[in-house]
Amino acid sequence: MLSEHVLRHALEQIGANAPVRFDEVTGSTNATALELAAAGAPEWTLVAAAHQTQGRGRLGREWRDEPGDALMFSFVLRPNLAPHRAGLITLLAGACMAGAAHELGSAVRCKWPNDLTVRSGKAGGILAESVVSGDRFDHVVLGLGVNTGARTPDVPGAAVLDVDDRELLEAFLRVFADAYVPTHPGFPAEVVERYRPVCATLGRRVRAFTTEGTTVEGEAVDVDETGALIVGTSDGLELVRSGEVEHLR
Repeated sequence: MLSEHVLRHALEQIGANAPVRFDEVTGSTNATALELAAAGAPEWTLVAAAHQTQGRGRLGREWRDEPGDALMFSFVLRPNLAPHRAGLITLLAGACMAGAAHELGSAVRCKWPNDLTVRSGKAGGILAESVVSGDRFDHVVLGLGVNTGARTPDVPGAAVLDVDDRELLEAFLRVFADAYVPTHPGFPAEVVERYRPVCATLGRRVRAFTTEGTTVEGEAVDVDETGALIVGTSDGLELVRSGEVEHLR
């Protein structure tokens, strides 16, 4: 079970001294963290809940959980990183969650750009929301939701990760904090190197529906140092910077 005490302990483990907030029921941990960030909350401010009534996913989708059967948390980042590299934050979070799950004996892979999968089912997702001021981020709120309980949500294709919420949160924050060095010149390349081995999309034939309204179909061959997916099509390489990807058989 999570609590404010557990959240404080998790931050202490990575040497962070920032506010924490735990709610039994909330609308959205991301919404709460965004409010705190806008009010000046420091990096690593951590928000979690046992149940969300208005959980959000990418592209306006809803995130549904069974009360008490999911790890749901959001935290504030203030990265010194060019905004066009925002996708790297999501990829890093996915790779670090896969690494944390591996430490706990579970296999998690990442479906580009933000899904966490167990075998062929979706066990979780990542939502990064940011505010940009000029040519820099004012803040980024990174939210993660992972199904960890005994019950699978009433959502087609959902899966469950059999781990303890507290252990997974602590392992994730430790792995993420170690890898999160946005001021280092090698950061983009290091994120990509960490992400490639756990990405279930690379090497697959895919159909990508971009937020610009185009469809790109071909083989997912790599991700670049902005976090974009590189797709090899019959006309050459195409970059998919944002959108939804379908794995084809």
